[in-house]
Amino acid sequence: MWDVPLYGDLLAVTGGKERIRHYVERYRPDYRPPADFEALVARLHVDKTRHFTALVAGAGIPLRPGVRRLLDEARHAGVRLAIATTTTPENVDALLHHALAPDAAGWFEVIAAGDVVPAKKPAPDIYVYTLEQLGLPASACVAFEDSENGLRSALGAGVATVVTVNDYTRAHDFRGAALVLDHLGDPGQPCHALAGSLLNGATMLDLATLARLPATR
Repeated sequence: MWDVPLYGDLLAVTGGKERIRHYVERYRPDYRPPADFEALVARLHVDKTRHFTALVAGAGIPLRPGVRRLLDEARHAGVRLAIATTTTPENVDALLHHALAPDAAGWFEVIAAGDVVPAKKPAPDIYVYTLEQLGLPASACVAFEDSENGLRSALGAGVATVVTVNDYTRAHDFRGAALVLDHLGDPGQPCHALAGSLLNGATMLDLATLARLPATR
């Protein structure tokens, strides 16, 4: 059983299968892996994904403040959208369907997920792949991340990055981020900049602020 503090520690490793292997190597020296250990890890990960998607479908996961607002603003303005993640395509589909809308997957031009690249974050590979699929230079894009590994991945591909912290990642090292916020902000729910600043004292992240973010160095 992974309790909340242990899971927080394990989040330093990106990728579900990679996290299972790391747990066994670091926390279970008494465990003797079977000959088919890699197949066992794959089966455990499939089972975890099945349980997770069922929970999302049944109870849903509320969006953080500002996510739907900013997505709607971007779509209305014709901004091209993509997802670059290390989670499975099944998890992405479930989250989009139940947290946003049944057709939300169609809002994104590219959904790069799971094992589409061999090296997970903090390697830049998933962002490099997504940029190639979009046919865009890194300088034309902004990434949204919530962890140090995600930030390192985006910066490694040369993409300016906005970070929104969460309870697990609040203490991470976010040096190099263009902007660090507690959340994206909504009417009646102002966000606060932890590093960098919003445009003209704004209380919500909007496209005008994103257009003025400094590029990566």
